[in-house]
Amino acid sequence: MDLWIKIAIIAGAIYLLLCLAAYLLQDFFLFHPEKLNRDFKFNYNSPFEEICIAGSGNSMISALLFHVKKPKGVVFYFKGNTRSIKGWAKFAKDFTEKGYDFFLIDYPGFGKSTGKRCELLIYKNAQIAYLWLKDLYQEDDIIIYGRSLGAGFATCIASWNNPKLLILDSPFYSFLELARYYTRILPTKLILKYCIPLYRFMKKVRCQSYILHGNKDRMIPYRFSLKIEKINSNRIRLLTIHGAHHNDLPKHQEYHWWLDYILNEADTMKRKS
Repeated sequence: MDLWIKIAIIAGAIYLLLCLAAYLLQDFFLFHPEKLNRDFKFNYNSPFEEICIAGSGNSMISALLFHVKKPKGVVFYFKGNTRSIKGWAKFAKDFTEKGYDFFLIDYPGFGKSTGKRCELLIYKNAQIAYLWLKDLYQEDDIIIYGRSLGAGFATCIASWNNPKLLILDSPFYSFLELARYYTRILPTKLILKYCIPLYRFMKKVRCQSYILHGNKDRMIPYRFSLKIEKINSNRIRLLTIHGAHHNDLPKHQEYHWWLDYILNEADTMKRKS
């Protein structure tokens, strides 16, 4: 057999193995859950309650709700792809100090949440959690906040409902496009289990939307947010955090200035209505 044919066969076999590995292992690379025992006790210095909500099928949604006196509203926070709400709860103070209650959930297989994780179940359980929250608050008092991977789920829920505001923190344009950014030589569309078409959801979002993104982000490039803003520049506003990377936005004072601005705008909208 010709040497070049042997090389082509070996290269083809290696490529197919790479495709198979990417398909089988994508959950491992995408999600990095921290699991908690059912009897684990959350402990924080500020007032909160642990919530258990019946999810879709036989799944269960684990959630935390932080309270303030006379809240201006509530922030429904969709976290990123790592750890559990135990660690992400540290961001509650960024909102409770500004007068807002703070609500966050764990995705299936994270923390105490149960269920076989897939894109559809995450959407369904997020919607169930939103409806649970809507029983406690007026819908025009609900602000949805999505961080990184959570930006896709947050935008989906905002498109299905009518919250006061949507805030996206370091979002992607679509998960398919983000995956292509990392796996340029693979047939990404054929092997990807998660689509999360944020841009499609955004076209159906009716509320005012803000994007916070560091212009030095290499994990989820800043250019994705530029594309999202162009979907509807009258309703979507990109607020750049200069010099920020993917995981350090809260370390930049500019992030907190813009967050103050957004929440003050939300409070002004409420008083005018």
